[in-house]
Amino acid sequence: MLAEKALDLIRELKRTSGGTLPPFNEDKIRQVLEEVQTLFEQNRDTAKYAAEGQHDVLAAIQLRHAGIQRNKRCLLAYLYNRLENIRRMRWEFGSVLPADVKYNMCEHEVQWFNQYNRLLANYMRSIGESGGLDLTQDMKPPKSLYVLVRCLMDHGEFETQDGTVILLKKNSQHYLMRSECEHLIRQGVLEHIVQ
Repeated sequence: MLAEKALDLIRELKRTSGGTLPPFNEDKIRQVLEEVQTLFEQNRDTAKYAAEGQHDVLAAIQLRHAGIQRNKRCLLAYLYNRLENIRRMRWEFGSVLPADVKYNMCEHEVQWFNQYNRLLANYMRSIGESGGLDLTQDMKPPKSLYVLVRCLMDHGEFETQDGTVILLKKNSQHYLMRSECEHLIRQGVLEHIVQ
């Protein structure tokens, strides 16, 4: 059937849409491209009859052209969906993908992933103060700008953005802006108290 192999690629994506990346189906892609080439050559050969005035072949030309277009759309959807999955996994897993995911990628996808990693890292270094901002840290936006924190060790004075000086003493609790105290939470000086 016309363009059936390309539709199989789309069905394959639908079956494995649960967050995994199926193996790159190079064989089926090659078969779809061969079908496109065959349909194109048939149209080219038949076009001379249409030019000679035999208009009964126009329907066949249009049908084959529609098959070519469908194959192209299915291939592009397959490739785009795989790249979107890889991009999503970069934000989920970080700069190093699990071995089983990387094994299912083709060489061009690995190159795209590495280039995307470099671009994202360069961008994150260029924004923010003092060495950049890690955009992958919080995948969900915070519910509030302020968080309740408990001091785990004596740290001394801490100046907030508005100029207020707070004494960070062991077991003291403070209500601070998330952006101001996030680095202290990561260092283990403060602990975020979930309310």
